[in-house]
Amino acid sequence: MKILQLENEYVKLTLLDGSNYKHLSKIAEEKGLIFYSPSAISPPEKLKEYVQHAVDSYTKQTAIPFIIYDKKKQAYAGCTRFGLINYKNKVVHIGWTWIGKDFQGSGLNKQMKFLMLQYAFEVLQFDKVEFRIDERNIKSRKAVEKIGGTLEGLLRKDTLMLDGFKRSTCCYGVLKEEWPEIKSGVFQGFV
Repeated sequence: MKILQLENEYVKLTLLDGSNYKHLSKIAEEKGLIFYSPSAISPPEKLKEYVQHAVDSYTKQTAIPFIIYDKKKQAYAGCTRFGLINYKNKVVHIGWTWIGKDFQGSGLNKQMKFLMLQYAFEVLQFDKVEFRIDERNIKSRKAVEKIGGTLEGLLRKDTLMLDGFKRSTCCYGVLKEEWPEIKSGVFQGFV
């Protein structure tokens, strides 16, 4: 499966690869940007490893990683991906999202989540989109709840963090049959 980009008037999501990830180098250095992630994106060699893992997952058809371009600010903002793609069960995760501090709270995240949900349900014809979020990451949990994600459960102490902490993970989901109402409600006016 090949996908090049998802785009509207606010944001463009293009395949993240070895040729464009360097646009994220400065953002990846921001302090605390991915505090709740078990991955490292700084220093530059860690960012390169992170991207290589994403590219390898794309090659194996288990992920579709994107670089985020904010069309209003005309700048690269971060990255996100579809991951843990399960074609048999028609389930995909949206995550691995990090956006530079200058882009947070601008509505950019909601715009890209709309494009990704729309693609997952309307093009890929998946039955479910899942989000997994560190229990402590209240900001991200509220953002997923605002776009219609339902808390389905808590995986207790399931992920080892870089600092040795064993986090618990909140599992959220959106079902295909919920998408039309979410699209016309939460995302009313989006294209």
